[in-house]
Amino acid sequence: MATLCKNCSHALVFNPETQKLECSFCGSSFSAEEVESESKQYRQDLQAESMDTVYGETDGKYMDCYVYTCSECGGEIIINGSESSTTCIYCGNPNVVFSRIARQKCPDYVLPFSITKEKAVSMVRERLKKGIFVPSKIKRIKIDYVRGIYLPYWLVNAEFSDAVVVRGEQGSGKHSSTYYFGRAGNMNIRNLPIDASKMVSDESTARLEPFSMTLLKPFDEDYLAGFYSNVTDITYSDLRSSALNRAKEYFEDEAINDCHVDNPKVIDSFPSIKLSNHMIYAMLPAWFVSFKYKNKQHTILINGDTGKVVCGIPWNKILFYSLLIGLGILLTVIAFFAFKYTLPIFLAGRSSRSSSNRGKLIALLVAGIIALFSMGIRKVIKVVKNINLTQDRDTFNFMKKRQG
Repeated sequence: MATLCKNCSHALVFNPETQKLECSFCGSSFSAEEVESESKQYRQDLQAESMDTVYGETDGKYMDCYVYTCSECGGEIIINGSESSTTCIYCGNPNVVFSRIARQKCPDYVLPFSITKEKAVSMVRERLKKGIFVPSKIKRIKIDYVRGIYLPYWLVNAEFSDAVVVRGEQGSGKHSSTYYFGRAGNMNIRNLPIDASKMVSDESTARLEPFSMTLLKPFDEDYLAGFYSNVTDITYSDLRSSALNRAKEYFEDEAINDCHVDNPKVIDSFPSIKLSNHMIYAMLPAWFVSFKYKNKQHTILINGDTGKVVCGIPWNKILFYSLLIGLGILLTVIAFFAFKYTLPIFLAGRSSRSSSNRGKLIALLVAGIIALFSMGIRKVIKVVKNINLTQDRDTFNFMKKRQG
């Protein structure tokens, strides 16, 4: 169902830039509080019907898909089992499936989009232009899909406790020793955002944070006009498990930072969490921007509130490894001349300790080179992990199947 303009009865769409519902036909604009659809009370109990009911047995071809009727043109709108707002492909008008909001728990709050579609695309373009290792073709890539989607979240309060064992090393070479540390404590967690949709990876949505929770508004379905949205589809068990994992990650980071050793790692833990009954159900905004590169679809996420861009960009591996090898050769040459010409002068007059000093300097230089290459390897691992998230097929399918 669309919210209509009071002046001309055309569908209104929410504009993130002005924070108002606007009519493209007559130019009128209204705040969300100023409009209320007269037909809402008659359509809020209208349910979407399964495709098997409408078209007969489909042998599971469409999985969890349903048919809803556009309130403006009567066209059929195909939605999945958790969509609550979409766009009609025939007339282009926004439609909110009120029965999805009314019959499943209605959201308590919504954080309206403040980043426009044009701004989101511009931010993606800027990100793609950065970096010497970004292929030139990527910088001119064609954007295939852009979707603004409200994602469901639970904001939870909890009491978390854990006891961990951290293993780390001190010293180097023959003088390296392994140490073990114990850390235990409690955390009081407030308004921890938990992704309430199974259709997008928790790791991707976690990277969208933070959101401006102080800007949350009491839920009004009119903020959904012109955007897509999903209702929560997770169980309480899913919610508790996600909250436990998020809290455990925070606690372990603090425990590791408190142990001043090299290569620290948590080898054992005993976490527990108790969720408060006071939980807030909110819809938070995200832009999904997708492009195809080398036969793989890449989906970049943008926080629709802050503009934070979450992605891993394909990189020029040949250029990277060429520079890495070149840097290694350069450092080797510098080290050779340093040992050949500088060390004899530096060690002159210290014959009794020259052998020891020479060994220490060699060890220091080797350690520096190893550290440099280790940083490069960690960077590569991080980049590859980010690219895998950007190439995630489930995220692309979640965004692509939106009509419009």
